[in-house]
Amino acid sequence: MHSILLTCTFLPLDTLAQAVSQHLSSDRYRVLTSHTVETFCKLVEQEKHRLDCLILQDCPELLQITTWLYGQATLLPAVILSNTAETTSAPAETATQDSFLYHTAEVILSKTKLDQIDQYIEQAIAQFIGLSPTSWNRSDPSTKSVYDLLASHPLVLQQQRLIEKLRERLGYLGVYYKRDPNHFFRHLPPDQKQELLNKLRTDYRDIVLRYFANDGTLNQRIDDFVNTAFFTDVSAAQIVEIHMELIDEFSKQLKLEGRSEEILLDYRLTLIDTIAHLCEM
Repeated sequence: MHSILLTCTFLPLDTLAQAVSQHLSSDRYRVLTSHTVETFCKLVEQEKHRLDCLILQDCPELLQITTWLYGQATLLPAVILSNTAETTSAPAETATQDSFLYHTAEVILSKTKLDQIDQYIEQAIAQFIGLSPTSWNRSDPSTKSVYDLLASHPLVLQQQRLIEKLRERLGYLGVYYKRDPNHFFRHLPPDQKQELLNKLRTDYRDIVLRYFANDGTLNQRIDDFVNTAFFTDVSAAQIVEIHMELIDEFSKQLKLEGRSEEILLDYRLTLIDTIAHLCEM
């Protein structure tokens, strides 16, 4: 079961705020919505030790927002909603050292692609976890840099506390957010999807054939299979489908050989074991 992610939005445009809330399911997200700088600052001040991600509209007030966040020594994962269409095919457009608005781990989402906001939030958290303190420095001399704030604010410790808090709340976060959405099954081109499915089928066949044998490599094979499925975001339903296809193949072979198919019922344990390993992720 997924833990609830607490997000805070700064979206002056009411229709945009409504659209974002509609795309963030209530079983996965709790959304704190603000339309003004004052309301946003109050919400962040109240909830900054619980917040998992900020969703910010790229607008004239954004500089005021980020300056206030710097002054509070507050760094959080962030998705910036941009007016411009994306020019990259990557799941999330990452800010560069010279172009970022808040910090270099922020991701930019075009307003035309709000249906992908869940994926962008995942990417924002993943990149924030890998954020280097030296990358917080802004090149704009007109704004006090986060690098300068390091002398008077424990930002490095704050980031570490946030990461640990996220890991504790979400349990699997340390591994979960190491996944690269570019490698997710649903985002692969058709030829790579087929290649991945062929690998999973081959690996699962080996697991089934060895499951009731005295094979010391079985657990490692299951772990390797589950890791592949997990990091490519292959669903449990897809694994069940692979299992059923394989059992159907074995059933036809047994019929041709005039043998009973009852033995195949035992291999339900293989599926249960594999799904259990996946759920542990």
